[in-house]
Formats: sequence, structure tokens, C-alpha cells
Amino acid sequence: MEFSAYGRLEVRITTADVGKRVSVRRLSDTGVTEGKFTDTVGVLTSWDDGVLVITRRSGESVRIDASSLVAGKVVPAARARRRGPAATYEELAPVAARAWRPVESERLGGWELRAAAGYTRRANSVLPLGDPGVPLDEALSAVRRWYGERGLPAYVQTATGAEGAQERLCVELERRGWVREVTAELWTGALAPLADRADAEGVTSAREADEAWLARYQRKGVSEVALKVLGSGPSVWFASVPDPSGGVPAAIGRCVVDGRWAGFAAVEVDPAHRRKGLATAVMAALARRALDEGASAAWLQVEEDNAGARALYARMGFSAHHAYHHYREPS
Repeated sequence: MEFSAYGRLEVRITTADVGKRVSVRRLSDTGVTEGKFTDTVGVLTSWDDGVLVITRRSGESVRIDASSLVAGKVVPAARARRRGPAATYEELAPVAARAWRPVESERLGGWELRAAAGYTRRANSVLPLGDPGVPLDEALSAVRRWYGERGLPAYVQTATGAEGAQERLCVELERRGWVREVTAELWTGALAPLADRADAEGVTSAREADEAWLARYQRKGVSEVALKVLGSGPSVWFASVPDPSGGVPAAIGRCVVDGRWAGFAAVEVDPAHRRKGLATAVMAALARRALDEGASAAWLQVEEDNAGARALYARMGFSAHHAYHHYREPS
């Protein structure tokens, strides 16, 4: 925290700093004068009637009584990354969206309304990458009508924890009763080290998902809509490790190459073949395909409660770039 020239903590933020990333220290109990402090770092999303709302990287919003503040300052919008490719949210969000396209979409100003007969939230949610061109309440009414016409619940996908993300929109949605149902993270890493991590001998790759690949894919009963989504993207590859006994592959994965980025998804291993390095081999084989097409950076998405996958990807050199959330319309 900041100290003045006299060694005292100072509050160096005001209501004019709403929208900026801040770090604050407050008394944990207003009746305690020293020794019990709580620090909070995030985006100052509002400051009304003596109450601050700070949205953390995770998307959690913290309400703080201004009278409890003992220190506060504006901090850089994004910490310098120590490893992996540098990227802004504005660069990564469209790349991730192009890797998982809906079958139907419509523009609402800077928002994209996406639908795919309910197959995954990512393909059936609004991606707000700009101003909708109308007041927020009017935009949300249009969103609910659009999804209602298709027999789908309305979802808005938002992001937190990176420069240019949407902490303020998260707060406004929550104020209107929208419910955050799912939180995941987008991680990034360097591509070349990933390609060198394992021997990819025995891994096959193809431009389309065949029946064997789909048989391993966790979403059972894959529909025609799902096949369209899975096959969408600028340059798509599917990889498999055949089971020695034949039949369903022991492991699979999917990669979409888009400029300098390679996005990995659907990495699954038969439980009977786990801890044999098959997931790493699949990703290494896909990374080599991506390198051949000129990519240099990698990204993937992982849910916050998937401890096994998070540990694996961390060992591969990936780290969290930002969190993303799906908010569902009020019931």
C-alpha cells in the first residue's frame, strides 16, 4: 500500500477513479483501530452513497464502506506477465469466439448474439465486445426477446481480470438480477515449448472429427448442430491416440489455428489410460500442426473447479490470463 512522506497510509482514490484497477486496505471491523486490516485488489466498479464496489479478478464483487478505508491507490490495469505471450483481452476474446462459432448470430451494436440450439453456453450467449448502441436495459430486453424467440434462456458472457474486460458490466447485470452460473478461465502459454514436450508418435490428426473421435468426446449424442460448432474455426485439427485394443480412442484433442494463436479444447483421456502422458502427447502433436501454420502462442479454457486439468496445464507452461462468466437472465 502507499505511504505518505510521513509514513502514514493514505487513501489516494476518489469517485473519479471508477473503472480503474485499484488496491485498497480497510479495517476488518470498524470498531478496531489497528492491526486488523483486509486488502482488496480489483476494478472499482462503483462508488455510490459512501459504498465502494470492487470486482476482483475472479468476478466476485466486494462492497466496502468508504469510512473503513485506511489506504487506497490506483494500480496498473494489468500486471506484467512473466511468461507466455503478451495479449490484451480485446485481442483474445475474438480469437476464442472464432474457435467456437454458433450456427446463428446477430449484431446488436458491439454485441454479438449467438445461438446453436442450446449446444454449450459459449455458442448460446451474448458476447459483448463494445457498446450495444442503446441503453443497457433496452439492450437486455432485446437480448431476452431474441433468445426467447428461439426457445433458449438468455445468457451474457463477460470477462474479468484483464485490461479492457467487463467488470462494470458484471456489476450492472447483478444489479438487475442476472445470475452468474459458470466461471472459467482462459489461460495462455508459449506454443513451441508445448510442441517439444512429448513424443507425438502414434497420435493421428485429421481435419474432421470421425466417428471414433466423437465416441470419445464427452458430450454424448453429438447432433448436427454440435458437429457444425466443433468443425468451426479458421483452421481446425482433431487428434486421436488409438486404443491398442481398437475401438474408442484412448485420448483425443481439438485445436484451432487463428493467426499467431492456437486454441486447444476437448482434450480427453480414457480413465483407463490416464497418467501415461497421452494428453501431453495429443497437445504436442496439435501444437506441431499449429507451428507449421505459423502460430506461436497458445490458449485454452479451463473451469475453475477442474483441479486436475489446471495442474496439468500449469506444468505445460500455461497461466491464467482472465476469467470469464456466463450470466443467466432473471427467472
